[in-house]
Amino acid sequence: MLVAASGSRASYDAPDPDDGQRVFVDRLWPRGFHKDDPRVGRWLPKVAASTELRKWYSHDAARFDEFAARYEAELATGEGAEALAELRDMVRAGRVTLVTATRGLELSHVAVLVRLLASAA
Repeated sequence: MLVAASGSRASYDAPDPDDGQRVFVDRLWPRGFHKDDPRVGRWLPKVAASTELRKWYSHDAARFDEFAARYEAELATGEGAEALAELRDMVRAGRVTLVTATRGLELSHVAVLVRLLASAA
């Protein structure tokens, strides 16, 4: 089972026992957090969109469909594919909460990840 958590909940609230494994899926580490902070969980930066793609997208809603297509292409090869496979294995093994600093989940890389993970289930 998969749960997506965003911004304030993911980064600042204490983990909930129902979260299962928390996996931080952003490319950049959040400021002010230690690497072993339980609110963040395990970090999989390679499953996030590349820096170039994030800068191009800039959370412009009009670009979301193109962003999603480009992001899926990134996840189809190389390190992105390896990281996505690892995340899929975690989801198959038990409950996973995706953690992100992104506030607008519906137009973020997390929305794309959730769709991809759900379609593989």
